[in-house]
Amino acid sequence: MRMYDIIEHKKKGMALTKEEIQFVVDGYTNGTIPDYQVSALLMAIYFQGMSLEETAQLTMAMAQSGDMIDLSPISGIKVDKHSTGGVGDKITIVLAPLVAAVGAKVAKMSGRGLGHTGGTIDKLESFEGFKVEISEEDFFKQVNEHHIAVVGQSGELAPADKKLYALRDVTATVDNMSLIASSIMSKKIASGADAICLDVKCGSGAFMKTLEDAEALARAMVDIGNHVGRHTMAIVSDMNQPLGYAVGNALEIIEGIETLKGNGPEDLTKLTITLASHMLVLANVCDSLEEAETKVQEVIQNGKAIEKLQEWIALQGGNPEAVVNYSLLPQAGHKKAVTLGQAGYVAGIEAESVGKAALVLGAGRETKESDIDLSVGIVIHKKIGDVIGADDVVATIHYNDENKCKAAEEILKAAYSVSHEKVEPNTLIYKVISAN
Repeated sequence: MRMYDIIEHKKKGMALTKEEIQFVVDGYTNGTIPDYQVSALLMAIYFQGMSLEETAQLTMAMAQSGDMIDLSPISGIKVDKHSTGGVGDKITIVLAPLVAAVGAKVAKMSGRGLGHTGGTIDKLESFEGFKVEISEEDFFKQVNEHHIAVVGQSGELAPADKKLYALRDVTATVDNMSLIASSIMSKKIASGADAICLDVKCGSGAFMKTLEDAEALARAMVDIGNHVGRHTMAIVSDMNQPLGYAVGNALEIIEGIETLKGNGPEDLTKLTITLASHMLVLANVCDSLEEAETKVQEVIQNGKAIEKLQEWIALQGGNPEAVVNYSLLPQAGHKKAVTLGQAGYVAGIEAESVGKAALVLGAGRETKESDIDLSVGIVIHKKIGDVIGADDVVATIHYNDENKCKAAEEILKAAYSVSHEKVEPNTLIYKVISAN
């Protein structure tokens, strides 16, 4: 088999065979196929596209290029959730204990964030002593007995994807639906879950800016997951403004706790309950979405959801008292109220700019080596559709460095647009995409 012939086949619009795809992934991962030939193939794929069969084969080849996590020691269906990322997206902090409290098993591996805030693992380290690394034996035991564990990624998941993505990034071939979908799903499949619930973000603060592209990506990932034997569904949700109010690590933890107590923002609460209901059906814990939603509401109202969060934090070495005493979480030294000097209706909030403001404060990483300040961030008070006066506080900046605060404030003010005409609130959930 020759790489030249494989490039030629795809250039002419032919479907690649399983053997050809495996040859490419293996050869590029081990270094026997050079960058320039894989670059040529990626460009051919970009223009000619890939069928579902090809995309699924590429996904599995990348997943199998490294460690495949075996969750079989955990009884029952293991269900996972993946978000394509956004600003203020603290869903896992709320969703995992909520689903576990109803009875599904969440065995989740998460990464650290490289962007405007830390990832789920970074945020969980706001709880003093929380261990993001536990032994495999303890991980399995914890999920079997307590239905929940969230740890840092161990081993090497989908190294072929990491190498291919780096090449796509410098050859202008990132934005191809098959390549995006297979990249995301290869890591999810390697993580070992039986069922996967996807939250595909759409809007200014998301990778997919348009609803059309977000739906196409969601459909591609759902098709891949089900094609390779993982029960998969997706929700397309709005990211034209931050999710909830808090953007920052400890600040997002507090908002997540409040949501589990029944006091969360409307959008965060609604999206979490929707995702949780679908996960419970995927896990065969509930027979219908209606039953699932009722049970989710019950565990919030009777306190079992917040109890599960405290149990989980304690199991992984964190201080569960922080769930009731927020002073035990990282606190910024200073706060700054932000006003716009305009009256009217909030017409828009550039979510990506809010994320950049949080990054400037130190809430995220610009490089893998960057340190995160878990205490800093932004709390939004006014969102799209809200009425504001000229002196109303639209956001509060939590900061430790005066110069960083000034820079973040300028970015934050520019993120807001105000209209004299009434503005309708954004749609939160655009579409639910299932195997059918």
